[in-house]
Amino acid sequence: MTRSAPLSNPHVKNIHRDRQRHAFLKGHVRSLIALPADASKRQYFRYEGGLLMDAPSPENPAQFMRVADYLRSLEFSAPQILNHDLPKGFLAVEDFGDATYTKLLQAGEDPYPLYDLAVDTLVALHQRATACPEFIASYDVDALVREAGLFVDWYMPAMVKKTLPLSDKQAYLDLWAGVFEKALRVPHSLVLRDYHVDNLMRLKERSGVGACGLLDFQEALWGPVVYDLVSLLEDARLDLEPALINHCWQRYLAAFPSQNEETLRTAGCILSAGRHAKIMGVFTRLAVRDGKPSYLRHLPRIWRLLQTCLNHPDLSQIKAWFEDHGGTQAAV
Repeated sequence: MTRSAPLSNPHVKNIHRDRQRHAFLKGHVRSLIALPADASKRQYFRYEGGLLMDAPSPENPAQFMRVADYLRSLEFSAPQILNHDLPKGFLAVEDFGDATYTKLLQAGEDPYPLYDLAVDTLVALHQRATACPEFIASYDVDALVREAGLFVDWYMPAMVKKTLPLSDKQAYLDLWAGVFEKALRVPHSLVLRDYHVDNLMRLKERSGVGACGLLDFQEALWGPVVYDLVSLLEDARLDLEPALINHCWQRYLAAFPSQNEETLRTAGCILSAGRHAKIMGVFTRLAVRDGKPSYLRHLPRIWRLLQTCLNHPDLSQIKAWFEDHGGTQAAV
């Protein structure tokens, strides 16, 4: 008797998964068109009538559903869920098309209207999302410190060729904990966490902030309002003109005149610095662990952004830590 090939064989696993995809769509699709992959384990396929999100463990499609439903309840344009099989990791979702901010900007679109819409969407989100839903966790000091720790866990050993003593790593984490406490003093709302041009779409048939299509929000947390603003304006993948950055800050600040500008900007600088440290760790991990070295091309830009943030007086001790441990040597 011939034995079937074990499911651990990657080729067999792919065939098995492909059959599961078609079974989930129940014959309503003639062919699936694979879309470009992102940094996660999720895969996306276009079919007649929608998009298939293939999100196997450890991805969390159930949380995507919950956050999407919440955003739509606040009248934002998150994709509608058309069908789901959560145990298998499948979601059929509304197809917003191809007009991502990334593609629009590459095609030469004027960035100001696009960024105005993105900022106005954040303003509306922070005005409408005022009470934390029970299914959203807090973006607290511990979570922020864990993310900043990815720099010493992945970037330092791989790129600086330096494994830190535990005492030096703990000093690094303690410094971040201190400054994050200050950053968390600003108002809190829903933080989408990857609010940048790859995850924003223009939906021309919709009006107001509904014209901004939102993607990749399944890891949303409840935290400081300026996090998504600096995620948009200090983009790891894209250089923005200083005039555009200042324009967006002023547009956001004008919507909240009762808030102290210096407090918001300081929080933004601290959170942005922590985000840059995290992303350097994440991009290094993608290269070293996951075999995706293409993300390393963004490291010089992220270093420049981080070093600018570290010039803020509240980050002077963290700047000194980087200088003492050779982290900035990789900035060139």
